[in-house]
Amino acid sequence: METYSFSLITNGLTAWISKFKTLMNALSRYQPISIDYRQDIHCYDSMTVGLIRRTSKELSIDPSNSPYSMKDFRKFLRSSYSLKRTTAIKIGNVSRKRPRLVIISRKRSRAFTNVGEIVSMAKRLGFRVVVAEPDADVSGFAKIINSCDVMMGVHGAGLTNMVFLPEKAVLVQVIPIGGTEWLSKTYFEEPAKDMNIRYLDYKIRVEESSLIHQYPADHVVLRDPSEIWKQGWSAVQSIYLSKQNVTLDVNRFRPTLVKALELLHQ
Repeated sequence: METYSFSLITNGLTAWISKFKTLMNALSRYQPISIDYRQDIHCYDSMTVGLIRRTSKELSIDPSNSPYSMKDFRKFLRSSYSLKRTTAIKIGNVSRKRPRLVIISRKRSRAFTNVGEIVSMAKRLGFRVVVAEPDADVSGFAKIINSCDVMMGVHGAGLTNMVFLPEKAVLVQVIPIGGTEWLSKTYFEEPAKDMNIRYLDYKIRVEESSLIHQYPADHVVLRDPSEIWKQGWSAVQSIYLSKQNVTLDVNRFRPTLVKALELLHQ
């Protein structure tokens, strides 16, 4: 007996459905059914509510509560978006291929203000470099990420695109000032391990933050972020996440990319 799979959607935004159409098509051969304004009755033998069950860990699947794992989910993404690479390059004496680095670009906040300097330094180390910003074309962006061996960016949602990286790639998270280390660990460092992605981070100094141009040197925002945390999440978000850009000290950051190259030798 043939079985059929349907996707039922509620509170569905047209832009969201369009953006993830490729995944929806991979889940079912039929068009998604919006049930918000339907009056008819649909009967099914079984139903799965939600694609991934919420777990205590961010961006992860608990295999003890699911027949699937993040490894399975990433395999599903590679199949859905026709991503070719399953494993990052291994640098050796035989291969002369240069590793590929993608720099996640941002426009509104937590943007790199000296991308050109970063690109030049990375090229001198031997990387092929691409600068890319996530957009509505998930399929195209997924292919860019999958073609790379190292991905770097300032802490933010753009780093969730690490799900498209090949295994044993390297994620470099640039952590801005503001006491956000625990956020960086929870949202990206720990999930990277479940995806078999090597992880590095770089904590910027106050001098590398654009906030030094907005506040006096002895201001509590620069001197003691913990005092801002006492004011609540909205205060932290409005200052450290919404108003801060990063000018990397490329000489100080250079050893982090050198370490990424070392990991690709392993």
